[in-house]
Amino acid sequence: METGSPESAEAIETEPVWTGLPSGLLRMRRLLLVVWLGPPTLALGLLLGLFAGPAWAGFALLPLALMAWGWVLLGRNWRSWRYAERADDLLISRGVLWREETVVPYGRMQLVEVRSGPVERHFGLAGVQLHTAAAATDATIPGLDPAEAERLRDRLTELGEARSAGL
Repeated sequence: METGSPESAEAIETEPVWTGLPSGLLRMRRLLLVVWLGPPTLALGLLLGLFAGPAWAGFALLPLALMAWGWVLLGRNWRSWRYAERADDLLISRGVLWREETVVPYGRMQLVEVRSGPVERHFGLAGVQLHTAAAATDATIPGLDPAEAERLRDRLTELGEARSAGL
């Protein structure tokens, strides 16, 4: 004979609602890939074609293949990043081969920063950096819309102050 129903025994935990990164981050990273590997590929092909002969210019296809491979890898990496706000903590998940999930309790957060470099600002992106007492914590959410980054910073700061007051 059962003494209690499953509903009263413990609350059923729901799956977190994950939020992915905006596509602007993928566009920015792919453009940087082309900017960094495109000119060396072109220069290598031209120099080999002029000084070593047209057959040697085919070696310029190697950096081109590297660029194509990087294009695919950047897409996979971008799709792997996501975050979820739960009642007591923030989850950050990333990684393709090695999945990494970081759980940052709101009460342990000491500082929440919004960062945006010149290239990120050009693409309308910003990142959120979370600092805790643990030096090894790498809690970063890159490539957010600046308004979303500021909203997340304000929300995490508010929740962190509320949770740390009870410690």
